[in-house]
Amino acid sequence: MSEHENCHVDAVEKPLDQDALATAQAAFLGVSGMGCPTCATRVRNGLLSLGGVLYADVYLQNSVAAVAYDPEQVTPDSLVTAVSQAGNDGRHHYQAQILRTMAASEAFTLAS
Repeated sequence: MSEHENCHVDAVEKPLDQDALATAQAAFLGVSGMGCPTCATRVRNGLLSLGGVLYADVYLQNSVAAVAYDPEQVTPDSLVTAVSQAGNDGRHHYQAQILRTMAASEAFTLAS
């Protein structure tokens, strides 16, 4: 059996609060351990499950996650922890490191 068989996960959908982006921070994380698009979805879901995360996208090919978050509710370290916990099922092991942080208004132009 392939390691990716029976590995389906549904993507979490979270409405984007455009107003909150004005004061949000952005973080770019290097993510290791992802082997397929489902892994990227699992990491994205883990990030979006944090209260205060406004937006998250994971780029499997580049091993990068881009996140917009409320700095009063979320820290960069909590984003790293969310990535590692996203693989906490005994089969998947993800790790992340912060590559860069900045104001979300400088990092993202998101359509509503």
